[in-house]
Amino acid sequence: MAEKTVKIRIESAARMFVGGAVVAFEHLSLDILENEIACIVGPSGCGKTTLLRCIDGLIPLDAGTIHINGKIVEGPMDQVAMVFQHFGLFPWKTVQDNVGYGLRLAGAPRDVADAQIARTINLVGLQGFERAYPYQLSGGMQQRVGLARALAINPDVLLMDEPFAALDAQTREILQEEVLRILGDERKTIVFITHSIDEAILLGDRVIILTARPGKVKEIVPIPFPRPRSVSAVRSMADFGRLRTHVWELLRQEIR
Repeated sequence: MAEKTVKIRIESAARMFVGGAVVAFEHLSLDILENEIACIVGPSGCGKTTLLRCIDGLIPLDAGTIHINGKIVEGPMDQVAMVFQHFGLFPWKTVQDNVGYGLRLAGAPRDVADAQIARTINLVGLQGFERAYPYQLSGGMQQRVGLARALAINPDVLLMDEPFAALDAQTREILQEEVLRILGDERKTIVFITHSIDEAILLGDRVIILTARPGKVKEIVPIPFPRPRSVSAVRSMADFGRLRTHVWELLRQEIR
């Protein structure tokens, strides 16, 4: 079997705040493989979101490097998109205009942009809501708009920062199923931050557990469930409970 390509390489990365008094993470090294979903879990304050923002080029590292496709990250890069926890939609723009924001910003020709916007809105199940505004949508629908906006630019790398954390349990599970469905058709390299062990196991190809601050990689747990997969099917598998217990024990050591 051919060795998988490394899409994102993080080497001895560190990020500090308050003049070095607070170290979010340090000595953090990790390879994210092409077309995998890598779910990152860790105690609060261990630098998960900060790491994601460094991968996106929004904030610089204080030490180490991050490479995407072999190129060092020195700022926001084409073909990398972020889905935020709190939707990040423009309240004065319609669904159609929110989804197309990145395409318009990139100067895509109008006909190309319109076709891609329509395709992506259909992909996330929002057809019929193109002219609605965010305040007219449920939380789950708003998060679908955020996902569609990221997918519309057809990124190689999708960064997801606890995208379902603000949603109720039922909506969260529906969107987990939707992400599995969408990503079955739209293969991407995904770094997915979550506080939910269940979510990490349901969605991920690997679960990366970080230590308490300053965050480092404590262990990487491969998830054996084949794709395509469904949330209900994974929950019913005998290995699900074993993996959940193992990840929780690793996290509990750090929380304590």
